[in-house]
Amino acid sequence: MQTTEETLQGFFGRMLGDNKHLWAAASTMDTIWVLYDRVLNVSPETIDDPDRDRFYLSKGHGPMAYYAMLAAKGFFDPAMLDTWLQLGSPLGMHPDHTLVPGVEISSGSLGHGIPLAVGTAIGLRAEGRRKPRVVVLIGDGEFDEGSNHEAISIAGRLGLDRLTVVAIDNSSASLGWPGGMAKRFEMEGWQASTVDGNDHAELYEALTRESDGRPQAVVAKVRPKEGSAV
Repeated sequence: MQTTEETLQGFFGRMLGDNKHLWAAASTMDTIWVLYDRVLNVSPETIDDPDRDRFYLSKGHGPMAYYAMLAAKGFFDPAMLDTWLQLGSPLGMHPDHTLVPGVEISSGSLGHGIPLAVGTAIGLRAEGRRKPRVVVLIGDGEFDEGSNHEAISIAGRLGLDRLTVVAIDNSSASLGWPGGMAKRFEMEGWQASTVDGNDHAELYEALTRESDGRPQAVVAKVRPKEGSAV
């Protein structure tokens, strides 16, 4: 019997075609697997529950691993994966929350994920909901967007402790960030750590760390796996 991880990898391999962001997608696979398999409190049965956890893929130009995980977890029929990039398929190059079950936000334009997550965290707090977590995944190149830095500043000052940002560092950013990405979050009052983004144990530990009253950031440094085509 296949594990969820093996199923995810198999589903990922079914989505072939003219995809110009293959490494952008593949670099998120380990993080998305750990989140959906071991961390997030969300399922097809609870997708409309106001107390569910929210996952926002801000790195929306590489949604293949995200689609594969949603199929593996039963949010939609895996047969839909075979329509990837076909005319009329709901599985587009950027995820659309009105078309794909389980997708919380439409994304692809860089720099929107953290601001949306901050707004959601503020709204949940205003409603008195302390259970839900809001987890947003961004890319290292996307980290340069000014809207992200404004949102990071606000989240730190408001102490949005149910907010977590996972920043995938696959060394694709042109300029990088002096002192590392984690330092930028720490400067704004976040609890931040840097982990091996290919190590599931490290990811799980970081993503389940008890909050100390601050928003959390996990910088996941990733590298192509041996034998990978990306």
